[in-house]
Amino acid sequence: MANSIRRFEGRVAIVTGAAQGIGAAIARRLASEGATVFAADINEAGAEAMAKAAGGGIVPVGCDVGEPDSVAALHARVLKEAGKIDVLVNNAAIVPFTPWDEVDFAHWRRIMRVNLDGVFLMCRASSDAMRKAGYGRIVNIISNTILAGTPNMAAYVAAKGGVFGFTRALATELGQYRITVNGVSPGLTASEGVMASPHKEAFGFVEMLQAIKGHGRPEDIVPAVAFLASEEAHWITGQMINADAGMVRW
Repeated sequence: MANSIRRFEGRVAIVTGAAQGIGAAIARRLASEGATVFAADINEAGAEAMAKAAGGGIVPVGCDVGEPDSVAALHARVLKEAGKIDVLVNNAAIVPFTPWDEVDFAHWRRIMRVNLDGVFLMCRASSDAMRKAGYGRIVNIISNTILAGTPNMAAYVAAKGGVFGFTRALATELGQYRITVNGVSPGLTASEGVMASPHKEAFGFVEMLQAIKGHGRPEDIVPAVAFLASEEAHWITGQMINADAGMVRW
């Protein structure tokens, strides 16, 4: 797991939804560059397996990001064990495949609770700790579906659109504390969750729209996240980087 680049030496990071997919890839990368990474996931056993396989630098923690008490407990543990929070990556999300005619309020709230409410709760708690230190990097994983208007994902697109707007607003609120808030917007990515869903059938169509051909992997999303989470990105805030092989160009 050694990495010659050590941008995160001495830094403490929280990555949500880190048991698999993009979140796991981000957690591994930050740890390989020296960070102590708290890998938070509602699937605590999955987070533990990922951390064990990574070989060091990652602390698995069970957390339901849509539950205020669970988020509070996560932050209390991080601050007790590590003393600070330098980096927050909000990756946890539910990715549905639900036609509009089947979207009811229960479905809508289930998606919003994790994908939007969870980002608020995590940012609320982490930014409070970051403000005391006068330093912080928040990276929200958004989605290029907010630009493409992808079907069968109405609640998801709405939630991620909310995260995009929230990212811009929070950047304005927190800039005075030297805290940056940015987003990374993946395209269709061959994570475990996607490959176990009907979304896996869309790779051929999506590839036709991409400027760079191929199928996105979790590791393809990581470099943009790692850059925005680093000290190098100190003059960048309120932005969204599309990491989708040029499917959406804006």
